[in-house]
Amino acid sequence: MPTLPELPSQIARKAAPEAEALRLGVGWSRADLDKPHVLIEAVTGDSHPGSVHLAKAVEAAVEATRAAGGAPARYTCTDMCDGIAQGTDGMDYSLLSRDLIAGVTEMHARSGHFDAVVLVSSCDKAVPAHLMAAARLGLPAVHVPGGSMAGGKGDITVDQIGAIAAKMRKGELSVAEYREWADNAVPSCGACAFMGTALTSQVMSEVLGLAPPGSAVLPAAGDRLEIVAREAATAVLAHLAAGRTTRDLLTPAAFRNAMVVHAAIGGSTNFLLHLPAIAGETGHRIDLRELQQINDDVPFLLDTRPTGRLPANLFWHAGGVRRVMWSVRDHLDLDALTAGGRSWREELEEWVGSGGLERQSETLGRRKLTAEDVIWPVSKPRDRQGAIAVLRGNLAPDGAVTKRSAVAPEARRLQGTALVFEAQEDALAAIVDRQVRPGHIVVIRNEGPRGSGMPEQYYVTSAIDADPELAQTTALVTDGRFSGASKGPCVGHVSPEAAVGGPLAGVRNGDVILVDMDLCQLDLLGSAEDPAELLSPARGSELLAERLADWKRTPLEGGTSVLAMYRATASSAVDGAVMRAPV
Repeated sequence: MPTLPELPSQIARKAAPEAEALRLGVGWSRADLDKPHVLIEAVTGDSHPGSVHLAKAVEAAVEATRAAGGAPARYTCTDMCDGIAQGTDGMDYSLLSRDLIAGVTEMHARSGHFDAVVLVSSCDKAVPAHLMAAARLGLPAVHVPGGSMAGGKGDITVDQIGAIAAKMRKGELSVAEYREWADNAVPSCGACAFMGTALTSQVMSEVLGLAPPGSAVLPAAGDRLEIVAREAATAVLAHLAAGRTTRDLLTPAAFRNAMVVHAAIGGSTNFLLHLPAIAGETGHRIDLRELQQINDDVPFLLDTRPTGRLPANLFWHAGGVRRVMWSVRDHLDLDALTAGGRSWREELEEWVGSGGLERQSETLGRRKLTAEDVIWPVSKPRDRQGAIAVLRGNLAPDGAVTKRSAVAPEARRLQGTALVFEAQEDALAAIVDRQVRPGHIVVIRNEGPRGSGMPEQYYVTSAIDADPELAQTTALVTDGRFSGASKGPCVGHVSPEAAVGGPLAGVRNGDVILVDMDLCQLDLLGSAEDPAELLSPARGSELLAERLADWKRTPLEGGTSVLAMYRATASSAVDGAVMRAPV
């Protein structure tokens, strides 16, 4: 390792001489003090299956750091589990937890005066948090994705448990039969095996050049995780030696590549909050119009749950990120860098040249599947367009998002009457009580970042999707967000949100709303009293202007809760719903 002048660790030693004594007190040698200081930051803990196994990756990274000439230090801030918090007020902390983990990582790196960072995480908010921190710090950084669990009994994945529980409640399954499914739905450690936010985030980390090529969605229970952790530690010290930081990796080209791959895999809508948040840390901004153009041009290829047939752990066995990027390479900037420091062009050409496209996976072979059963070829895609639609109109002048790949073609254009709720719990009760009928547009407002903190509306989307009468006839429109497992005609992230006087604040029961995912339109057309010939976006805009003219914000509840602080300072969903310092 060459001598590197004026690293943060060395600057700190001059300013705070007691730091040497304190490092020696935790077991470092005097020789370690002269080496690059490497933070190994993980979310390992007993919080959920996606974090409980990460200690082995941490230890592998520690060993590899030492072998490569660095001095490692382990730090931890574990994450919460959306699945455990789902359906309760605990879910209000979910999006906030991303910002907290990013902040703690920043605090660890800055206060410890580290020269480089290895980040270890698997799931929904932890991976985006670590990517935000990596961007914010501007240090050499490499991310270790914690991988995926396999499918459970009958290839069941966790996102299907709710539907199975509903069958039990209807008497279609016995309690014992339900428990047999539930007890075997999580067969190992790792992120849940559907292409929700956790696995989408792992894929995005690799595409952005922060996770080693071939690491996203790896088998969490095997030895591959430790191999990748060693690669990451070696790579981050190579970045340091080359003077390369995350700012060299997180370029506009890298962010555009992420949008392309997101479209091709049918990624979670939640990552459309996280990508702007990561980009914002580097001074870049994600343009939702560009995102829409990409989704209009890039085919949707992935046949995994929640919109496809197969558990998403098979994505890695089918060639993973590299197969997808090779498939859509004409849409990519292949000069963007990988976590290994070379271009994606070099990486993909080597992978193809070494037989990556032809390589047969034993795991797929045992299932009588080929890689193209999981990642469909561009010549025969699942859909000629990408997964996401960005809707605009008088109800969403700044934009709203939907996953059109999770919506049947006949349900992508719905016009109906509004049924308005101020909280998702009330909407769910109305669905259960059969107050929501075909043709309704369910509006749930004040669930954005400045409202309740932007929790997922997962049980509402599940209840609509599980009802044969509602699934293709009833849309949900909200300034909240959805689970990566959500399906059906649901539109979220409506911006500006109702809590800051956005258009949803002016919607009333009986209003006529148009949701058109093909034309990317979300408009109030008029009130129930208006004759049909007057219904139009222009009429809806008039009504909203009248109703919102004297709008006043309901004061937020006070207190010192970190959730209250988030709700008071969060940015718009289109900018990532990031906690900002008050101006």
